[in-house]
Amino acid sequence: MKIEQNKVVAVAYCLTVEGKQIDKSPEGQPLEYIHGTHMMIAGFEKGLEGHEPGDKFSITVSPEEGYGTVNPKLRIDIPKSSFEVGGVLREDLLKIGTVVPMFNSTGHVVQGTVAEVKEDTVTMDFNHQLAGKTLDFEVEVVSVRDATEKELNEGLHGEYLPLEEEEHHCCHGKNKGNCHKHEGEEGHECCCKEDK
Repeated sequence: MKIEQNKVVAVAYCLTVEGKQIDKSPEGQPLEYIHGTHMMIAGFEKGLEGHEPGDKFSITVSPEEGYGTVNPKLRIDIPKSSFEVGGVLREDLLKIGTVVPMFNSTGHVVQGTVAEVKEDTVTMDFNHQLAGKTLDFEVEVVSVRDATEKELNEGLHGEYLPLEEEEHHCCHGKNKGNCHKHEGEEGHECCCKEDK
């Protein structure tokens, strides 16, 4: 069976970027997804299209078909007070390269990377860490099967189902004081995500 729209695909893979291995599927635990449902980056799916179980090959994905090019508008200065918890500045978070989960204006968690720490602000980079990078995959197709109606409606692991009410996080309530809108980024609002 060939990989095409609405097939459940299992692939073993190794990802390298600029010659350095950065991800690999665990031995005996291939990555599974439903093909053609935008669960994977476009270039990865495009490279798998038409292949069958047992095929081993390489896929090179450009930034445009991967995690996009670097967008300078996604580097945003946030007041240092946004990193306070209970009135105390979380100095442990303010190290260049630290990934900090934050809320956006719609209540979704976004990953930001500390790019620069200034006297009163912190420059956060909300570009994906692989933005602007060419991705090199070594892939083996393990299995291909038809997706069930339930999988097509709910997702392979229930990812299409709505979140339970108590799982929704937002930028209000106890974190309201740590939320800030940023000029030039309409609707963009961030605050540190506290663990429940």
